[in-house]
Amino acid sequence: MRLLRRWARQWAITAALALAALTGFSFAYNLATQGTVAPPPGLRYVQTGDIRTRYIEWGSSGRPIVLVHGFIESADTWAPTARVLAADHRVYAIDVDGFGYTQRVAPYSTAHDTAQLLDFIGALHLVRPILVGHSSGAAVVADAALLDPTAVGGVMFLDGDGLPLSGGGHPPTIPAPFGTTILRLVLRSDTAIRLIYTFTCGPTCPNLDAAGVEQWRRPFQTPGAEASVWQVFGAGIPSLSTDRLAALDMLRGVPKSVVFGADDPEYDPGAAAQTAARIGAPAPTLIPSARHLTPISSPAAVAGAVDQLAARAASAITGG
Repeated sequence: MRLLRRWARQWAITAALALAALTGFSFAYNLATQGTVAPPPGLRYVQTGDIRTRYIEWGSSGRPIVLVHGFIESADTWAPTARVLAADHRVYAIDVDGFGYTQRVAPYSTAHDTAQLLDFIGALHLVRPILVGHSSGAAVVADAALLDPTAVGGVMFLDGDGLPLSGGGHPPTIPAPFGTTILRLVLRSDTAIRLIYTFTCGPTCPNLDAAGVEQWRRPFQTPGAEASVWQVFGAGIPSLSTDRLAALDMLRGVPKSVVFGADDPEYDPGAAAQTAARIGAPAPTLIPSARHLTPISSPAAVAGAVDQLAARAASAITGG
C-alpha cells in the first residue's frame, strides 16, 4: 500500500510537471504565432442584412444558381462545379457567416445563416434561384425554402441531410491556451491540411497544391477569424429538426433533389434515400467512388444533377 501511494505521488508530480511544460510551450507558441494575414485582393462583397457577405460569380446568362458551402468550407470550394454550371447558368457562391472572407457577425446560428442567404437573394435581385446546399449548407437552403418558398426555385441537398450530428454537432471543448495552439499547428502544417483534405475528398480528387493549401488555410488567419472560430464551433453545425425538414415535403411548388457521394464516410448507408423520402425528393443520385467533397471530386456529375433540378423547376413554373 505504501509503495502504491509512492507511485501515485510520483505519477501526480510527473503529470503536473508535464502539464506545466505543455502550458508554457502553448503560451510561448501562441505568442510567437499571433500574426494575421490579409484577405486576398479583389474580393467581391454585398451587404446582406447585418453581414457584409463575400461572394463569387460565374457565368452571364441563364437561370440563377446559388451555392451554399458546408462547415469549414468557403465559396472557393465550389469553383470546379461552378465553372461547369456557368456554361448555362448564372452561378453565385457565398461565404457563409463565420467562414471564408465574409464579415463575421454573431450569432453563428442556422437562422442567421438563413437570413444571410435570403438577404443575398434579395440584394442581387435573383428570381427564384436554385439553391444547392453542401453538407451543413443543406439545412440553410432548406430553411430558406421553408421561410420564403416564393423566393426559391428548387432545393438540392448535396452530401448533407440537414440533421444535427450525433451528440448535437458541437466539437469537444478544448481549454485555452491549448485550443489556439492546436488550431495554429494544424493551419501552419501543409501536411495536416493535405491529410484532412485527402481523407474527406477521397482518391478521385485532384492533389492539393500550394495554392490549394492556401485556399483552405488563409480564411482562418485573417484578422478576427481566430477569435470567431470558437464561437462558431460552440454554436454547432447548422441543422434543422426532423419535423422541420419533413415540412419541405409539403412545398409542392419547390422541386427537391438529393445527391450524395456513394462512399461518403460521414453518413450511414441508406442516409441519402432516407433524406430524399423525408423532404419529398425523388430517389437520390449517388455519385460512384465519391466521398464528402463532391463539388471538388465530381463537378460534372454535380452540375448534371443541378441541371436536372433546374429543368424540373422550369417545368413546375410553366406547368409542364
